[in-house]
Amino acid sequence: MKRPPSLRPGWPRDLLGLALLLALVAPLAWPQRPVWRQATDAELAALLPARAPVETESSTASGITDGKGHFIAGIVLITAGYSADGKYSHYLVVQSPMSIDGVRLTPGEYVFGYSRDGDTLSVRLYEALTGKPVGTAKATRIPGAGMVRSLQILPPGEKPLIQIGRFGIPYELTDK
Repeated sequence: MKRPPSLRPGWPRDLLGLALLLALVAPLAWPQRPVWRQATDAELAALLPARAPVETESSTASGITDGKGHFIAGIVLITAGYSADGKYSHYLVVQSPMSIDGVRLTPGEYVFGYSRDGDTLSVRLYEALTGKPVGTAKATRIPGAGMVRSLQILPPGEKPLIQIGRFGIPYELTDK
């Protein structure tokens, strides 16, 4: 009597080999989302200008990268005498679409400034080249803020945040 093909000797090994092959190939079939991390000082120095419309303070540079050539980075502008009303205090490079507290930013260069309004900051964003207003975001006080930084862009994860002093603005990386 002839055995059915599924019961021939060695079929469990064949099935195991097929499962192993599928396990190795399957991740290649789905697009992988980039893993963003904190950008290094060297990466930031190569990306951010020493002079935007005015000088910048290199020790305040902060940013994130996906490790594939895309950055979101910022730096504090030295604005003494240039912006008494605080219109421009920070420079921001965006190389991946994002939304900052609902304000959509496409890849490009931006400047922003802020004014304090009680326990929040009103952060006004502008196109760097034209000065055209892009939108306004609200930064709220970070409870129990540890180290206070002039600017810190934290990698996305549990709580993506752009920190300005003791205040933070939520952001979201978008695919559009």
